Amino acid sequence: MTALHILIVEDEASQREMLRTFLLKEGHLVETAPDGEQGLELLRRQAFDLVLIDFKMPGMNGLEFLKEAKRLDPEIDAVMITAFGTIDAAVAAMKAGARDYLTKPIDLDELLLLIRRIGEHRTLVRENELLRQELQAREVTTAAIIYQSPRMAELINLAARIAPSQATVLIQGETGTGKELFARLIHQLSPRADRPLIAVNCAAIPETLLESELFGHERGAFTGAVRRRLGRVEQAHGGTLFLDEISEIPLSIQVKLLRFLQEREFERVGGERTLKADVRIISATHQDLEAMVRQGTFREDLFYRLNVVTLRLPPLRERREDIPLLVEHFLQRFARENRKAIEGISREARDLLVKYDYPGNVRELENIMERAVVISRGPVLSREDLPFQEARAGAAPSPPASLQKAVEDLERQMIREALEKTGFNQTQAARLLGVSERMLRYKLKKYGLKNGLPH
Repeated sequence: MTALHILIVEDEASQREMLRTFLLKEGHLVETAPDGEQGLELLRRQAFDLVLIDFKMPGMNGLEFLKEAKRLDPEIDAVMITAFGTIDAAVAAMKAGARDYLTKPIDLDELLLLIRRIGEHRTLVRENELLRQELQAREVTTAAIIYQSPRMAELINLAARIAPSQATVLIQGETGTGKELFARLIHQLSPRADRPLIAVNCAAIPETLLESELFGHERGAFTGAVRRRLGRVEQAHGGTLFLDEISEIPLSIQVKLLRFLQEREFERVGGERTLKADVRIISATHQDLEAMVRQGTFREDLFYRLNVVTLRLPPLRERREDIPLLVEHFLQRFARENRKAIEGISREARDLLVKYDYPGNVRELENIMERAVVISRGPVLSREDLPFQEARAGAAPSPPASLQKAVEDLERQMIREALEKTGFNQTQAARLLGVSERMLRYKLKKYGLKNGLPH
């Protein structure tokens, strides 16, 4: 477990000492303060990862301390401790920036689990910051991967960890989720970065030509083969071969691809000489390969060779917090490309874009934004510029009265969808939403939801 620098702000000496002793035994560096004023003085002198705050203290209360602590260090994590367990206290703490809250008497196992999660999150953030610095130093760009969601941060972090290895990688995800972008990122971060990355869309090549495309052919191998041709495997020697839509490879060629993965050997079509190539394979598909294995349309042994490491990219509807960033990115890009002076997007249009499900994922959003920029008449994109039928017909629901209402409506919808997708398993739903189970229970109570429905 990652060791954290923790500050305990608690006016009860026995409680303060109990927490300090417990956390020291768990390997953390711990400081304490008996009130908010002394706690702030410690924060001004040194950096902390986490602060545990008693809600009710004499003088400056816990909520006042939290707001000032966040002003001093916006990146610090905070957990509020309250003897009351009231929803009002929890709501106030969350709005002020607390990551979670605990009630007295404190369940030490729950505290430990919460600290472990915070430590894992901070480690991920630090690793991704180091990764961004490394990418900048090596002039590698992830500009096309726009995100702020924890799920995408974890995937980029995983891609960086596996990149230096020789392992084959399988990238799974719906059409338009960015599978090729991740393949390019892995290649750019690998020792093969100065060698070619060769991409093959297996679905776009006729079955009769796919073997030649991959392994090449000799002169006279078939009608039209007037000269020797090097295949993609040879072209990628020393580098990476990206096989997009790997599920479309026919069984006859799957055998030859399996042999190449096992032995690094192949023959050109019409050739007799065995050739070798040093190539790393990254493959991608939007199909369920395991289901295809069960159906007998994809070889099980090939599946396991390809599936050493798997990246599963979430659809855009499961990372809605990334949509505003993507909208702004595409707006600026297409405004620049089309030489249009567009300053922003209306709240109504943004709300429609956030709520839409995007069956075509990021690629569809990109198309929507390009069209909106091109047809827009004014400096601000409006809902009438969007291609949604309800927007053009003026049948879109009335805009919410406030930003807070819009956020709450979206939050309620996302919670319902997460519960439905996980069979109303709150543990899995919380993981899918990227929040703690305690936070999910609080939200269910706040919105009057039971099993995803009002009650």
